[in-house]
Amino acid sequence: MKRQAGFTLIEVLVALLVFALVATAAADVGGQYISSFERIRDKTLAAWLADNRISQLRLQEDLPGISENAQDLDYGPYEWQVTTRVLATEDPSIRRVEVVVARYRDAGTEPAPIHTLMAFLGEH
Repeated sequence: MKRQAGFTLIEVLVALLVFALVATAAADVGGQYISSFERIRDKTLAAWLADNRISQLRLQEDLPGISENAQDLDYGPYEWQVTTRVLATEDPSIRRVEVVVARYRDAGTEPAPIHTLMAFLGEH
């Protein structure tokens, strides 16, 4: 009698198990990559918005008054909330400015803070 060549059922099941483990690990790595990419993208865009806001305040003729305000902006494909706090310091000719940038995830929800930038502005 001739013996037939091929894989046994056990060998096929072991091969499928190994493939499933490799595929699961690859899917996890892919998910982590996408999550890291989104986080870095959001941090970069938020940092640009905060830098832009500080630059706007620096370009003003007068020292900004002590205040707090929030502004909604469309930047890139997302909607952002930029909150600017101008605080007093011990020196009346210097202001401390804090800019908090948050991104709206879905319409009607509270924005999630992404980046905070602080700077000091003085009289020209």
